[in-house]
Amino acid sequence: MTISEDSVTAAFGRRTEPAEALAAEAERVARACHAMAARFHRGGKMIVFGNGAQATDAAHIAVEFVHPVIVGKRALPALSLAADPNALTGVIRRAGFEETYAAGVRLMGAPADIAVGLSADGRCENVRRGLAAAHEMGLLTVALVGGDGGPIAGAPPIDHTLVVRADDPRVVKEINVTAYHILWELVHVFLEQPGVLEPEPGR
Repeated sequence: MTISEDSVTAAFGRRTEPAEALAAEAERVARACHAMAARFHRGGKMIVFGNGAQATDAAHIAVEFVHPVIVGKRALPALSLAADPNALTGVIRRAGFEETYAAGVRLMGAPADIAVGLSADGRCENVRRGLAAAHEMGLLTVALVGGDGGPIAGAPPIDHTLVVRADDPRVVKEINVTAYHILWELVHVFLEQPGVLEPEPGR
């Protein structure tokens, strides 16, 4: 199978605008990183969740934060609620799919923690409810969503929302991978300067 130059150009073209939009959100990304670093600095942990391909991303994010950016530096506590099928299917059977992550957040979360929810189109009700439960408990809430952001982006409890303006779930996933690696790296940058983490703005 040969790949034409036009198809390669088109593939890159679909990614250019969303990638440039992420770059334009530098201040928003930095504010999210600062807020997350402040929670880690105070002893909090990260709880991550998403459906389908975003469940894979949730596991990837947890692994990234657990290992330090630089050898010998601090590992950060993080876990993926999507990684335990026993717990997930138990919740689904007892309370329904929409409560999948809200139940996990209520069980595992504490006010000092961070909840990160991922959705390819912003329309995953269980992710929205998980973030809402986190907000009610006092966790910092971060959403990584695609499309127009959907109901998740419009939900007032979300502290930080990064929207990939693309309808192709593959593009959304690729830009989100870039976004959460930036979050991971800049959180460590802030943790190297603890004087900028207290007090935490707005929380």
